[in-house]
Amino acid sequence: MGDVLAGIHATWEFESDALVIRFERGNRNTPKLFGALRERRVPHEALASVTLTPGKRGTVVLHAVPRPGADPLMEAAAGQLKETCDPYRLVLPADRETLAEYYRDELRALLPGDAADGADGSGEGDDVAAVPTDGFLVAGPTGPLSFKTYDGRASFDGTSEVAFRWSWTGASSEKWKAGDQTFSVRELSGVEWRSPEILDGYLRLVPRDGAPRPAQPDRDPASVVFGLGYGPVHESLPFAAAVLAAIRGKDRVPVAVAAGAADAARRDPGAVADRIRHLGDLHRAGLVTDEEFSVKKAELLAEL
Repeated sequence: MGDVLAGIHATWEFESDALVIRFERGNRNTPKLFGALRERRVPHEALASVTLTPGKRGTVVLHAVPRPGADPLMEAAAGQLKETCDPYRLVLPADRETLAEYYRDELRALLPGDAADGADGSGEGDDVAAVPTDGFLVAGPTGPLSFKTYDGRASFDGTSEVAFRWSWTGASSEKWKAGDQTFSVRELSGVEWRSPEILDGYLRLVPRDGAPRPAQPDRDPASVVFGLGYGPVHESLPFAAAVLAAIRGKDRVPVAVAAGAADAARRDPGAVADRIRHLGDLHRAGLVTDEEFSVKKAELLAEL
């Protein structure tokens, strides 16, 4: 189609095989998640339906509904996004309703199978819409990515490795005993994201081996916790989506280069000294036994 429909906070461009969503940036009223995403290309086969409904305060909302499993961002969000932060909603002034109806119908006609037209005429597909896709059809956010958490910093090289580095003040004794963590995406089967806007938000990696894990994320070395002001949605959700896309991707980049960089970081004398000092604090507070202190200190010194 090639047409462009500009709404509030976003613009839709209608290509012959995809819907391209470009988000407004620099406006303080625009959700920060939109600014972080910038642009999304959504193939028609990734969509289940398109709807048009009345919005708030003299607006209408054009909504492209993705199929289950089509978009790593929505899979990671797992229904936790606020309606105003849904990247598939285009808000328009009510006086553009007729134009919105036209583009709704044009886009519906391009959707595959029963997704284009429900039996009830609502545009809700009966078969295709309910069938999860075999793999992600929408590209995940690109890396490298990193963000600060309550108990440390999470980083992802964009292709093959996730790393958690614990902070002095926030990390639990269990995480300090385990030390900073590096995970190959090959060793992971999924990502759990609990929104920082919900009590006890966290990002948790799911190991492929299915080994038992601590019930509480703050004690699990495969997770980072958010807390007040940490891990905001626009940073932590794209991170979770990017990792999830890499986990499910068929072509993974070898980890040798990234692993070498991680090893170099672990050998940094200043970082090791900080970790030994914190270990000493835990020992003096009675949170680490004499034996645990000796063993862990020897491990840290061996990294130099």
